[in-house]
Amino acid sequence: MDKKNALRAGALAAGTTLMMLLMSSPALALTRDDGDDPGHGLSVVQTLGLYVLLPLALFAVIAGLVMALDKSKIRTIKPSATTSSEAKAKA
Repeated sequence: MDKKNALRAGALAAGTTLMMLLMSSPALALTRDDGDDPGHGLSVVQTLGLYVLLPLALFAVIAGLVMALDKSKIRTIKPSATTSSEAKAKA
């Protein structure tokens, strides 16, 4: 019974994969459509700058602005009366 289910699942997965490959074949076409004007490609440096360095720079600017414009005060923990009496008792 378990082998039947495994065979059925494998056949379903293979059929689904085959159908997806057949349906996506136009995506691999090399002929251009009417009105297609792709322009020039990006170099490696331009690609790294656009997709790596620019997002990192934007993150740094936003984080810097948030830290610079933060209005909250740095809170220090003041020792309570029980903490100081416990410290005196231990000493």
